[in-house]
Amino acid sequence: MSKVEFFATPGYGETQAENVHYSQAVRIGDRVETSGQGGWSDDFEFPETLEEEIVRAFDNVERTLNTAGATWADVVHVNSYHVVENGFDEHNRVMVEQFRARMGERKPIWTESGVTALGHPKMRVEIRVTAVG
Repeated sequence: MSKVEFFATPGYGETQAENVHYSQAVRIGDRVETSGQGGWSDDFEFPETLEEEIVRAFDNVERTLNTAGATWADVVHVNSYHVVENGFDEHNRVMVEQFRARMGERKPIWTESGVTALGHPKMRVEIRVTAVG
């Protein structure tokens, strides 16, 4: 059986582990799964613009992957959750820009869902990934 290791991203992840009792990532063998990452700062503040929030969510996914010994180059599956008011166009534009910037030619599978709310009232996007490597 593979060893199971849980990880708390330095900063906000340590806060969540202590206060809400969950981890930001788990590694089982060569597979890393992240919990949903929002566009928050370490103090759980959110940017005003949707674009900044999505970019910061990608940054937080990267921080979490790195904590567990993985990178965007290892990502095989992305789930994203979006609070959408006026359609997906702006969400999709920024998501695709970030995919291209962070993964180059790699094209993971992606499931995108519209939701009515996320775990914090100011959240408009949450991203979780699976990485292998």
